[in-house]
Amino acid sequence: MAHAHTNASGESHGSYGSYLIGFVLAVILTVASFAIVMSHSLSPSGTLLSIAALAAIQVVVHLIFFLHMNASSEQRWNVMAFAFTVMFVGILVLGSLFIMHYTAINMMSR
Repeated sequence: MAHAHTNASGESHGSYGSYLIGFVLAVILTVASFAIVMSHSLSPSGTLLSIAALAAIQVVVHLIFFLHMNASSEQRWNVMAFAFTVMFVGILVLGSLFIMHYTAINMMSR
């Protein structure tokens, strides 16, 4: 049961054990997020930061355990494409925030 799944080209797609570990980690991170929100034990900014950190960790868990992205030579192009996508989205979001902020400042001064 712990054998890796392979497709027609012979690429490995993980074992049942790795899927189970990924699933358990994803559930733990989700429950931790709900517990932080429902307990009201942190300040609003602390809650926001902790949810953001748990979300980032969960993205990494999904990338590793479900999308099988790693540092192997077979995955190099996938990792590079993902890094480019993250960089592009970051530039797009930060640029949009920059434009909206300075547009709001210029509109208020007139």
